[in-house]
Amino acid sequence: MNTKTTHFLSTLVTGIVLTGIATLCSQADEPQSNNQLKDPALLAATIAYSKDPKPVIFNIGSVQQIKGAISIGPLRIQENLDKFKQQLAKLPKDKEVIIYCGCCPLARCPNIGPAFELLKKMKFTNAKRLNLPSCLQDDWISKGYPLE
Repeated sequence: MNTKTTHFLSTLVTGIVLTGIATLCSQADEPQSNNQLKDPALLAATIAYSKDPKPVIFNIGSVQQIKGAISIGPLRIQENLDKFKQQLAKLPKDKEVIIYCGCCPLARCPNIGPAFELLKKMKFTNAKRLNLPSCLQDDWISKGYPLE
């Protein structure tokens, strides 16, 4: 195993452990929202190593592309919102769909809320927001997770 792979795996395991601890500690505060969040370390592992079916990932911001993501762009632009609806219409309602923006902290993101509401309105049962509490740079790129 080369140094880059070893570093990636070490970072991945640390991220999974820390996220698991944080999730357990915060479940009492926000039980519903935890079910709607996808841990970056778990998604990175699925993209990089899993032979299981991959989720459909949508980039609804103006940041770098996570490996395998479909670029939609900011949803405040009607054309992008229409493009997102068209992409969603092609998918089964039980497909795991993950959305991310990553330009700013998840709690303040102007794109995540409208995208998630659309997923609920269209009756997707396995929709998730990628948990990027800070931004894509801090919570994905700096950890060496897969990019296009």
